[in-house]
Amino acid sequence: MVKPIVLIFGSIPVIVALLIAIPLITKPDIPFSAANPNDIIEIEYTKYQLKKISFGITEQLVPQKTEILLIKNNGEVTYTVTKDGHLQPVKTSKMSEVEILRLTALFKETGFIEIPSDTFPILDEVIDFQKSNVKITLNGQSTQIHWPEQNATEKFIPPIITMVESRLDQIIKQISE
Repeated sequence: MVKPIVLIFGSIPVIVALLIAIPLITKPDIPFSAANPNDIIEIEYTKYQLKKISFGITEQLVPQKTEILLIKNNGEVTYTVTKDGHLQPVKTSKMSEVEILRLTALFKETGFIEIPSDTFPILDEVIDFQKSNVKITLNGQSTQIHWPEQNATEKFIPPIITMVESRLDQIIKQISE
C-alpha cells in the first residue's frame, strides 16, 4: 500500500505541469509580450488585382484595383484604393497601442522578418489574379515579400504569409466599413 505522503509529493509535479500547459494550449494567439514598447514598426501592405492583357506577341499585367494599407508606429492607419485608374477617397483610422504591440509580436515571434523574399512565378494560363506585397520595417530592419494568390502559382505559399495576409485584410475590412 502506498503512503499518502508519497502520493502528495508525486502529484506536485503533475499539478505544476498542468498549470503551465493549460494556458499555453488554450491561448492560440501569439503573445504580445514578445513585443516591447521600444519597438518601432511600420507596415505597408499592398494588394493588386491584376489582369493579363495580350497584345499578340507581348503580354502586359494591368492593375484593375490597387489597395494600400499603411500602418505607422504611432497607430495611424491610412487606406488608399485605386480602382480602374481612379483614386478613391483616402480613409484614415487609429489603432490602439495594444493592437500595434500584437502586430509587432506577430512579426517578431514568427520570424516573418527573416523569411527570404522568394519569387513565386505566375502560371502561364492564369489571366486574373491577386498579388500582394508587404513591406515591414521593424527597429530599422526592413524586409519586403511579394506573393500571388495560391491558385496563380505552383509554388507553396508558406502559412505564415497567409496568416499575415489575413490579419492585414481584417484591418482593411475594419477601416473600410
